[in-house]
Amino acid sequence: MGDKTQLLALLLAARFRKPVPIILGILVATLVNHGLAGAVGEGIARALGPEVLRWVIGGSFLAMAVWMLVPDEIDDAEGGTQRFGVFGTTVVAFFLAEMGDKTQIATVALAARYHDLLPVVTGTTLGMMLANVPAVLLGDQVARRVSMPVVHAIAAGIFAVLGVLTLLNVGRLF
Repeated sequence: MGDKTQLLALLLAARFRKPVPIILGILVATLVNHGLAGAVGEGIARALGPEVLRWVIGGSFLAMAVWMLVPDEIDDAEGGTQRFGVFGTTVVAFFLAEMGDKTQIATVALAARYHDLLPVVTGTTLGMMLANVPAVLLGDQVARRVSMPVVHAIAAGIFAVLGVLTLLNVGRLF
């Protein structure tokens, strides 16, 4: 929560005021992006041994914890609106916004860790929808009422715990 895709959802909702094509665009973009990211994660898991993979994933989660504390800035997503319509603009903008983003990297790490693409992509997509649909439906009211630094701090704490547990090989509980 509180990353550039959520800010992009707020921007698109405020600009177009058409929640259904925006929500569907977010869903399509996230499924494609996270599906590709999950496939990359599974490939990484096969290429590395379990011990090296544990350290890479643990370190990745700790890096994500630090990265969550760095606020994102929204990219300009308005070019091409007339060409693609609301749905197409949302798909393209969200797909591009997710490239190298925290949730995409987390999807790669989770797919490498759990070796089960469908539940990982389903879970990360559900998380994206849970974070972005309220932003679309409530627009700027969400931004005014939710403290993004607090959200970032909580998310950073979760990633830090996951990283430490993975490094300590406690991950069998997950």
